[in-house]
Order: sequence, then structure tokens, then C-alpha cells
Amino acid sequence: MFAAAHALAPLDWAVIAGYLAGIIALGVWLGRGQKSTRDYFLGGRDLPWWGVALSIVATETSALTFIGVPAMLFAEGGNLGFIQIVFGYAIGRLILAVVMVPYYFKNEIYSPFALIGNAFGQGAHKTAAGLFLIAGTLAAGVRVFVTCIPLQLMLGWDVTSAILLFVGLSLVYTAIGGLKAVVWTDAVQFVLFVVGGLFALFYIPTLIDGGWMAAIDTAREGGKLAWLNTEFALGGSFNIWMGIFGATIFVLFTHGIDQLVAQRVLACRSIADGRKALIFSAVTILPMMLLFLFVGVMLWSLYQHTPMAIEIPENAFGKKQTDYAFPIFMLTEVPVGVKGLLLVGIFAAAMSSVSSALSALASVSVMDLGFGKSAKDDDAKLKLSRKATIFWGIVLVAVAYASREVESVMNTAFALAGLTSGGLLGGVLLVLVLNKSDGRPIIIGMLTSLAAMLAIKYGLKEAIHWPWYTVIGCGITLMSAMLAKVALAEPRLSR
Repeated sequence: MFAAAHALAPLDWAVIAGYLAGIIALGVWLGRGQKSTRDYFLGGRDLPWWGVALSIVATETSALTFIGVPAMLFAEGGNLGFIQIVFGYAIGRLILAVVMVPYYFKNEIYSPFALIGNAFGQGAHKTAAGLFLIAGTLAAGVRVFVTCIPLQLMLGWDVTSAILLFVGLSLVYTAIGGLKAVVWTDAVQFVLFVVGGLFALFYIPTLIDGGWMAAIDTAREGGKLAWLNTEFALGGSFNIWMGIFGATIFVLFTHGIDQLVAQRVLACRSIADGRKALIFSAVTILPMMLLFLFVGVMLWSLYQHTPMAIEIPENAFGKKQTDYAFPIFMLTEVPVGVKGLLLVGIFAAAMSSVSSALSALASVSVMDLGFGKSAKDDDAKLKLSRKATIFWGIVLVAVAYASREVESVMNTAFALAGLTSGGLLGGVLLVLVLNKSDGRPIIIGMLTSLAAMLAIKYGLKEAIHWPWYTVIGCGITLMSAMLAKVALAEPRLSR
């Protein structure tokens, strides 16, 4: 319904088509010469640190950042408070670079969950991998949905068609090219969506009378520039304690345990290179988030003086789905040609997040859950890995369709990841402090954490905000596992 009134010009379509054809061709070309799952899931462990670093940043920013971060600020009551969470993001990466990376290179492993298996046995290993697949699929499905918003606006397509197109395009080069294709296409896509964000930041003020200063004054009067909240609270608005404690612990999971990022670190050539990649992402994350937060500031200021050409739709809860705000601006306010480039920025962010999820999910299902055991040789296992990638593409389509009524894609995706993040982080922390032992206490700890987090999310709802999920889940895991270890310990026979 949107496309009829605001159709793209032929030049915009040419830009978009050229990008899609080029990125898929690059991914397929990079898939040449693969002979094993090591090549497919770890890029032969021969990727330069700077390429991995760009891929990490591209994966973590994704369409959630490009669309979701400006939407958070654009929403009623939104402001720069999210930057407090980003401080924790940077701190967590630095801790991981020092503490966690050396453990990745002690053995030939494909995921951090293998560390749990080496210490506590196959039962604990498979439980951890299964938990990742559950929450990872749900969170990735929400990310897939947000990528479809610009397609709905441009083409007037229904959500199913948009989801199928995005996942299908990402699936082509991911299934063929493996992690090497994902990393190098991510690097290209990183450049594209940064350029898109910078263009929006400097272009929007030209549409406002008084320019940049007028936009800032409007935002300040509307409370959009407020960023520091020192009040400690588990729920409600973001506060500095959520960042320093909650977000720091959350990043220990997302960049140390979550396969979406850990897989890239594992693909580095050495401990030093893995550390460089994480430190680069720590230095980059603050300016990246500030960029898109200020895009949201400019966007909100613009529409205080100018009516939106397309009304923001409401979700099932009767609230404005502000995730549409930035795509609507791109479709209606940006010049021909540049509009295509800006939309390519969203496509780049979108395809980066989809391909990363596909590679991570396939890797864990084949290498950690052992779906590839039936394969007789490397060639058969490689074919099975590609089939697993296709399978997870189908699953993401289903989950993305079910995510279409969420109120905020940013908060929903992080909350879903938080259901298991604490359990998995707790499992890996126990690896660091305990010697090899019975896996039953660790399994009990992780499952107890999952049950508790489900109760918190769906029972307490907004009483506890997602930045605290990993802290709470990790604490529950550690406590439950240690209590179970004591309860299951065999009593010593007295002499």
C-alpha cells in the first residue's frame, strides 16, 4: 500500500539490484576450495583480525541498530539513555579480550559450548548447545522481521513475501560460501551501513529550518538529549547501573559465549589476533551507537515541524510501531539515487545479521549436537553442513513471521537472547573455576536458570528490564549448580 504513492525511481532500483547481485556473487566466489567443516565453519582459521573485527561490528550492529536504535529514540519518552548500556558493551569486550580468548585456542573447538563439554561431558555440552539454538533462533527471527520493514514499505508486499526474499538472498551465499563468505561480505556491508548512517545524520538537518542547531534545540526542549540516569532500578528506563553491571555481563555472553560472535573470534589465526578483533569492536561500539542515536534525534526533530508522508502503523497493542520511522523517512524524503544507497545500507545490515545467524545455528547443530556424525568423510560432512544452513533458514522464516506484532524489535530481540544467556555464561564460568567433574549439576543449573528467566519475562514482564537478564540468569545458574553439586555428591564412607 505504501509503494503506490512512493515508488522508487529506476536509478534506485539499479543501485539496489547492483548491490544484491554483487554481494551474492562475492559470497559464492569466496566459497571456492572448501574441503572440510573447518573451512566452512571457521574459514580454515586463516582470517585476518581486521576482517574478523569488521564482521563482528557488522553482526552486532545489524538491522536492529540501523532501524531499531533510531526508533528507540523516536518513540514517546525515548532519549539518549541507551548510551549507558553501550558503556557496558565496551567494558565487557575488553574483559573478554584479556580473559576468554586464550581458552578458545587451547584446543580445536568450533564453539564455546565445547569448553563445557570438555569439562563436564557430552550431556552438559548438548544442553548448552540446545539452549543456544532455542534462544538464538528466537532472537534471530526478530532480527529477520525488522529487515523486512523497508521491503514492505517499498513494494507493498505482505510480510511473508518480504521475509522469504531476505532470508533467501542471504541463504544463497551463506550456504555456499560458509563463514569466509559471511566475514568478507560483512566487511563490505559494514562500510555501506556506516556511510548510510552518516549520510542521514548530516542530510536530515538540511530539511529543518535553522539546520543542525535548530534540530538540537528542538531535541533538547523535548528531553531527547537526556542520557544519564543514576537511579538504580531493575525495570523502567535505562540507568547507568544497567550499563556498568547488566550490560557488561550481557556482553560477556554475546561476545564470549554467543556463537554469532564467538565463531568469528575462533576463526582468527592466533590469540593475539582474537584479542585485536575484540578490542577493535570495543573501541568502535560507542561511536557507532552514538551515530544511530543521533540519527534518531535528527529524525524526531524533523517530524516535530514536518508531517510524515506515511503514517506510522500501529501494532496489535494499539501503539505506534516506531521501527517504521527511519524506513519511512528514507522512502519519502531522500533524493533519487541516494535513496537507493541508503536502502542498500539497511539491506547490508539486514543480510549481515541473517547470514551470521544461519552460520552460527548450522555450526552448533552439526558440530556441537552431533548432527554430522553420520557423515563418512569430510565431503559428506560439508554437504550436511550446507543442508543444516538451509534448514535453519526455513526455521528463521517461521520465527520471523511470528515476530511481526512485537512492540519494539530491539528490546524483544535482547530479551529473548537473555532467556538463556545467563545459563550459558554461568556454564562457561564454571569451566574456569572447576576441574573436570560430573555434568549433572551444570545441566541442572542451566535448566533452572532457563525456567527462572521464562518466569521473569512472562510473569513479571516489565518489572525487570532485559539488561539485567544475563546477570540474574548467571547468578541462578551458579547457585543452582553448586547446590546440586553438593546434593549429588556421594557420601564418604566412614572407617
